[in-house]
Amino acid sequence: MAAETQSKDSALSAQRSALWKQRTQEQWSANPCGAHIAKEYAFGTREYFDAIEAYRYQVYAPWMREAIGFDKYAGKRLLEVGCGTGTDLLQFARGGAIVSGVDLTPRSIEIVRQRFAVYGQQGEFVEGDAEKLNFADGAFDVVYSFGVIHHTPDTEAAAQEIHRVLKPGGKAIVMVYHRSSLYYWLGLMVKRGILRGELCKYRPAEILSRYVEHTESDGRPLVKAYTRKEARQLFRRFRECNVEVNQLTREELGFVGRLLPESALQFLARHFGWNLMITATK
Repeated sequence: MAAETQSKDSALSAQRSALWKQRTQEQWSANPCGAHIAKEYAFGTREYFDAIEAYRYQVYAPWMREAIGFDKYAGKRLLEVGCGTGTDLLQFARGGAIVSGVDLTPRSIEIVRQRFAVYGQQGEFVEGDAEKLNFADGAFDVVYSFGVIHHTPDTEAAAQEIHRVLKPGGKAIVMVYHRSSLYYWLGLMVKRGILRGELCKYRPAEILSRYVEHTESDGRPLVKAYTRKEARQLFRRFRECNVEVNQLTREELGFVGRLLPESALQFLARHFGWNLMITATK
């Protein structure tokens, strides 16, 4: 009886996992990363991609270029897990890295191929699952993943796969969402959960899935958030692991944000921002 129950539980777990992955594909097929920023331009043109890039690094997250160091990996084999439409992967390629991108969504792979062609850059792009990467052990010097593995049902498996495909001494650069952030508590749990009464209808995880990602199609992909301690636990197989916090805009703080000195805003971003940046060495 116990074996039968366990088998049924495994089957249900597999069904839930498949459903979440289907939602992920639907979300980013209908809403390619950054597309809502570039609506005034013809899809797939240089102007279209330039607008998405400018917004990402000048408005949304000006700290990214310095923190990630896109130009530090010339000649290195670099894999992006969840490459989306290739905004970040293109920066690594421009910096001289030998790049590969994998994404669960076929539409994203089509777009990233087009993007690299527009800019005359080379790369390898394949459809694949972060939980089961189709690459050999020790194939890469660097694995990068920004805002991706918290969308897959088995994030633990994704972290293990990142470790597996890295060479000894290889580097993982990964962003997951930060549960101890102002956005999580004030923007989601207080504003939507308490003031709008949604915690009476939905669990916190459901509120995340309903509101975190930009959507025009009601995709509601799986979304998880982690504390710094939990993030280190995910990457415990690595011999070194550093976790830093960033990502907070003045707009998120409303009228208070307009009054804050830049130094105060940066202090809050580094302690209560929405992104946990994990840098780990195998």
